[in-house]
Amino acid sequence: MASHKNPPHQQTGVQGTYPSRTSSTTQAGSEAISEQKKAINYLFGLFKINFHNQYMSAFPDVGTLTHARQVWQKALANISPDRICRAAERAITVCEYLPTIHKFLQLCAEGDSGLPEPRAAYREACNAPSPKANFKWSHPAVYHAGRAADWFFLANNPEASAYPVFAAHYKKICERLMAGESLPAPEQVQLEHQSAKPLSKAENAKKLAELRAQLEI
Repeated sequence: MASHKNPPHQQTGVQGTYPSRTSSTTQAGSEAISEQKKAINYLFGLFKINFHNQYMSAFPDVGTLTHARQVWQKALANISPDRICRAAERAITVCEYLPTIHKFLQLCAEGDSGLPEPRAAYREACNAPSPKANFKWSHPAVYHAGRAADWFFLANNPEASAYPVFAAHYKKICERLMAGESLPAPEQVQLEHQSAKPLSKAENAKKLAELRAQLEI
């Protein structure tokens, strides 16, 4: 069983890892296959540790596990070993259940898109100062998920209540992105300079209401 502490993409340079007698194309191809197998070993090792009961139920015997590994290796043949390892590490933090190949390919794609994992996105949305649109977001999806979840709701409810709502919106937005949809950047809010002439109470209340609406607070 592969250890989750030493992923194959961190083991380059280990003595004896690669053959060293020739530099032929055949050898290079063999090394690539070897690295791919190491990544699959790492993936299944992480899955066994972190989804143990589901893993044992899905792969109850050696024959089933061997076949599954072959299917996964074929499905991930065009994914680099490093991306496989990073997606496997991401899977154990964002997936509640043992991921399917389809879900895992989505995780590989998300890793290339710059999308933060849901929990990190939630914390970014909660900690971003107002005006929200003017904040430098790690990805526009975080802003749009926060806006859809409602900034006031996120700010005034505990994580146990607010996170599931945010995560549901974020998941839908990420799925739209994976399907090829593009997201507009947040529209910057232009703050008005105070007038030299003092405003009346009624005018001040009106300006404050307009500002709150602009700032989405």
